[in-house]
Amino acid sequence: QVRLLESGGGLVQAGGSLRLSCIASGSIFRVNAMGWYRQAPGNQRELVASVTVGGTTNYIDSVKGRYTISRDNAKNTVYLQMNNLKPEDTAVYYCNADINLSWYVVHAYWGQGSQVTVSS
Repeated sequence: QVRLLESGGGLVQAGGSLRLSCIASGSIFRVNAMGWYRQAPGNQRELVASVTVGGTTNYIDSVKGRYTISRDNAKNTVYLQMNNLKPEDTAVYYCNADINLSWYVVHAYWGQGSQVTVSS
């Protein structure tokens, strides 16, 4: 069984920083792309940032220059460093990973969600 376990998050004032971590564990053959999504109340879940196995990253425009996604392939871990946080960044953040359980079996997995609250 594969599990994604998130840590980090919390309450911070505008302009502050937080770091999210997400580690994949279990019967993993290979971890492919990893990413972070967020969902604010009343909004759809949106992809915030993603990173490939090779380290290629993508961000939504609203976080470019403020957020940095990175990964440690040896530890099956993805991070999201969030700087200069704004109240509109408030949301539940979810990590996501496409994981090969074998050569031919691939599933997408989700973390449990981490609340990030930015006060003005």
